[in-house]
Amino acid sequence: MSEASPAVLSDLAPTGTLRVGINLSNFLLTRTDAATGEHGGVAVDLGRELGRRLGVPVVIVPFPNPGALAEAAKSGVWDVGFLGAEPQRANEIDFTAAYVEIEATYLVPAGSKLQSIADVDRDGVRIAVPTKAAYELYLTRNLKNAKLVHEKGGDNAFKRFADDKLDALAGLRPRLVTDQENMPGSRILEGNFTAVQQAAGTPKGRTAGARYLREFIEEVKETGLVAKTIEKNGVRGLTVAAASRVQDEGGAE
Repeated sequence: MSEASPAVLSDLAPTGTLRVGINLSNFLLTRTDAATGEHGGVAVDLGRELGRRLGVPVVIVPFPNPGALAEAAKSGVWDVGFLGAEPQRANEIDFTAAYVEIEATYLVPAGSKLQSIADVDRDGVRIAVPTKAAYELYLTRNLKNAKLVHEKGGDNAFKRFADDKLDALAGLRPRLVTDQENMPGSRILEGNFTAVQQAAGTPKGRTAGARYLREFIEEVKETGLVAKTIEKNGVRGLTVAAASRVQDEGGAE
């Protein structure tokens, strides 16, 4: 990929440091060392690699959930963020193509008559879902009949699902595997209602930086660095996204 120009450095590291925003609620892509408080994971490793290529130090800026990360785009506290690329977020963030995909599906309780993804979107069906997750935004746009019951965070969504005996819990498949272990007899439905596109992004208006970031993401996918980073972190449930040709004028197909 091209060398970082002064315009790229001005866009991606305006303070002289690359400030990388991460979503702590995505345990597949981030983690925090309980003893030291140090952040790590796939997203952190890719952010540090970007900083290495830019030749600038990296500071990790953590957020409790993707909604908080997206909402901070206008505040100038982060330069590159790693989060799900959703249309609502694209109003304030220029996203790359996805670097990984994560299947989103449903957990249903023991004895549930819901057998397939299509069965869930019916009148009277109540679905617990974490607020402002990428798949919650997808369901809000696409569900026609079922009702979403919103809770803050995956733990609270599972608790509401169990306590109120809701019909389904929406979540990322790897997380639902853990939830299933905590609810005897429950089942994870086959297939998915969407695959969350985890991407990188930079706040709107940083044209040169956004272009460079798109090129970076394509290169780390094509060279196998994303796959190696996933393997290094021992993560299951992530799929490296397909390559996406970057257009000359700075867009991405």
